[in-house]
Amino acid sequence: MELYLLPLIIALPFVAGLAAILLPSDSRTPSTWLAGFTTLVCLVSTLSLYPAVTDGQVLRYHAEWLPTLGVDFVLRMDGFAWIFAALVSGIGFLVVVYTRYYISPEDPVRRFYFFFLAFTGSMLGVVLSGNLILLVVFWELTSIFSFLLIGYWHHNQTARDGARMALTVTATGGLALLAGVLIIGHIVGSYDLDVVLASGNAIRGHPLYVPALVLFLLGTLTKSAQFPFHFWLPNAMAAPTPVSAFLHSATMVKAGVFLMARLWPVLADTPEWFTLVGLAGMISLVLGAYLAMFQQDLKGLLAYSTISHLGLITLLLSLGSPLGAVAAIFHMINHATFQASLFMAA
Repeated sequence: MELYLLPLIIALPFVAGLAAILLPSDSRTPSTWLAGFTTLVCLVSTLSLYPAVTDGQVLRYHAEWLPTLGVDFVLRMDGFAWIFAALVSGIGFLVVVYTRYYISPEDPVRRFYFFFLAFTGSMLGVVLSGNLILLVVFWELTSIFSFLLIGYWHHNQTARDGARMALTVTATGGLALLAGVLIIGHIVGSYDLDVVLASGNAIRGHPLYVPALVLFLLGTLTKSAQFPFHFWLPNAMAAPTPVSAFLHSATMVKAGVFLMARLWPVLADTPEWFTLVGLAGMISLVLGAYLAMFQQDLKGLLAYSTISHLGLITLLLSLGSPLGAVAAIFHMINHATFQASLFMAA
C-alpha cells in the first residue's frame, strides 16, 4: 500500500486540477475546497510514510515506460525526498487557504487552481522521481506551469513580460540540464537514481565529468535564480502574491538547490564543483542582499532576499562537507517556511 501512495501523491493534483477547470464558472468556494482537500490529502499521505522513511527504507514504485530506451517510470522516496514532499504539499495547503481570501471575485479562480494544482503535481514529481529522465520531464512541466501562474494577470504587461522572461531562462536551463543528464546516463549506463548515486567515483573520474557538471549547473542555477541568472526572479514579482509565496520561496526556486543537494554525493568534492558552485553562491549571497537594501517594493525586497538566501544554500553545498550539506538542507526548510510567510504578510 505504501508504494502506491507515491503515484497517488503525484497524480492527485493533476486530476484535481482538471476537475477544477471543469467546475461552473461561479464555483469559487468549491474550487477552493477542492484545491485545499487535494493538497491536504497529499500532505497526509506523505506524513503517513514517515515511519517507513525513518526506519531507513527507500520506497520505490516501478512501472515500465520506455523500456527500449532503458527509461522506466520510477518513483523514489527517501528521507530527503520526504522532507520536500511534505514541504511542497504543506505550504501548498496554506497558500490555498490564503488564496481564498486574497483572490478577487472578478478573477477566474478555476484557471488559477488548475495552474496551481498542476504545478504542485509537477513539483512533487521532481522531488519523487527515481529516474533522471522522468525528473527532467517534471522539471520542464514546472517551468511551463510557473509561466502560466506568473502571467495569470495576463492583462498586465509587466506580468506578461515577467512570465516570458522566467520561461525563457528556466526552460533554456532545462535543456542544458537534459544534456547534462544524458551525459551522466552515458557515463553510468543507467538513468536510475539509485544506480547514479552509487557511481560517484566513476562520474568524477570520467573525461566527460566537466561538461556534464557545467550543463547540470546551468539547469540548476537558472531555476534557483543564482548569479548570473538571478535577474528573472524580481521580474516575476508581478504575479499574484500566492504565486510568489509558493513558487518563489518554497517550491520552484528550491528545485535547483534540491537537485544540487540530490546529486551532491556524486558531483561534489572536486575543484570544479567548488569553484563553479562556490562562486555562483557567494556572488548571489552578497549581490542579492546588497540590491535588497534599495528596493521600495516589499515583494521586490523579498525577491532579492530570496536570491541571497539561495546563494547561502548554494555556497554551503559547494564546500564538499557533509556538515555543510546538512546545513544547506536545514536552511532550505527554514527559508521556505519564513519566506512564504513573509510574502503572504507583505
